[in-house]
Amino acid sequence: MTQNDALQNLMQELRRGTLVIGVLSQLHEPEYGYSLVQKLNDRGMPIDQGTLYPLLRRLEKQGLLDSSWEVEEPRPRRYYKLSDSGLEALEALKTEWQTLVSTMNLMLSLESEEAQER
Repeated sequence: MTQNDALQNLMQELRRGTLVIGVLSQLHEPEYGYSLVQKLNDRGMPIDQGTLYPLLRRLEKQGLLDSSWEVEEPRPRRYYKLSDSGLEALEALKTEWQTLVSTMNLMLSLESEEAQER
């Protein structure tokens, strides 16, 4: 494995950890899978359908999402929306995220200062 491959794997792991909060944050209003892929891509969080659909099913199974079928379109579409539990989870994840970002910003700024002193 090259150093670039290792770095790509680390970046993928970091990104994978943010997908749940990213997806939950976009489901205050009902969205179907493809529209959610587009919305996430447009907002700088690219995700492919092969990653999104299993995640949506898992989040629904955990009670964080509600879903419903709409058959008015030419094709039936399954729409996903935050459940009450999902909204609570999102609020907790946002708080945790903000704490982590603050901690990491502090650690990285201290690391930069120490590197400059060397």
